[in-house]
Amino acid sequence: MKRIIITTLTILAAGALAGWILINNRNKNEAKTAVVARTGSAVAAMVSPASKQPIKLDFSANGSFSANQDLELLSETSGRITEIRVKAGSRVSKGQVLAVIDSEVASLDVKQAEDAYQKLTTDYRRYQSSFETGGVTKAQLDDIELSLRNAESKLQQSKRRLNDAVIKAPIAGVINSRSVEVGSFVSPGTKLFEIVDGSRLKLNVTANEYQVVHISLGDRVSISSNVFPDAVFEGIVSFIAEKADNTMKYPVEITVENTRNLPLKSGMYATAKFEFPEEAPRVVIDRNAFIGSVNSNRIYVYSETDQTAKLREVVSGRIIGEQVEILSGLEEGEMVITSGQINLNNGTRVEALTQ
Repeated sequence: MKRIIITTLTILAAGALAGWILINNRNKNEAKTAVVARTGSAVAAMVSPASKQPIKLDFSANGSFSANQDLELLSETSGRITEIRVKAGSRVSKGQVLAVIDSEVASLDVKQAEDAYQKLTTDYRRYQSSFETGGVTKAQLDDIELSLRNAESKLQQSKRRLNDAVIKAPIAGVINSRSVEVGSFVSPGTKLFEIVDGSRLKLNVTANEYQVVHISLGDRVSISSNVFPDAVFEGIVSFIAEKADNTMKYPVEITVENTRNLPLKSGMYATAKFEFPEEAPRVVIDRNAFIGSVNSNRIYVYSETDQTAKLREVVSGRIIGEQVEILSGLEEGEMVITSGQINLNNGTRVEALTQ
């Protein structure tokens, strides 16, 4: 029992000692803070002068090429493949025959549809003559006329199915892949070929809101590719999105004419360089100078007179790399605090540091 009591008293004493130490440390810290407040100790911070610089809007954007057209050719009729006239890698022209589907059934359907149409045409003429002499009623004439129109539609449909048995290239390009063989049975929707038109390519890049407003349709853009490091290709802006994507950037499409001597291919990566006329010098500051973010429009200016930080409201403009254009609220040459803002308040003494 005595041992238990002694141990309990020891624990209580240790706890009391720890509490006293914490309270004593807190009091010391508060005393130090009060001394700093009374003596006005300076907070070290980086400062940099606001300067006027020419505004260069040039920027580069990376992207990948896609083909001018990339088409999956599907079957529109049913039947067995009897002939294939191309292979993967073949270059084809628009309208060229690629394959043939067994057309025997389709030909019979056309013959039956033609016979039915011819018979109803003859019947319709006979009914017209009879109607003029009162031999048939108007309702009977209308019925035969409807049957004639239906027969004409069936004839057109059967001819279309017969034409669909001859597979033709809808665009010019290269057969990138072939999905069927002679003897394969196909039905509507079966994939037959993939045709890629690489005579022109589209380079897909993105631009932020400050960049996209300076891009116009028809602008000429220099393009470089690691595949051909010594070559510079020229492209033309052919599309600018009206809406930003999920990354808050705007898709931009650049059309490039492909060449035989330096052939680019879909899927290759490239860099587009957008160049613009240089603008007149404007006051700019480091984007790190803003409290929180550029959107806050609040910065600290270092006063060399009393060596203090002065809170300043400014109007920011475009973000150009790591620099931000200042439209108003700041003059060239004023010293701007670019780091340590979290430790500052309006009027805090500052020990200015420069790089």
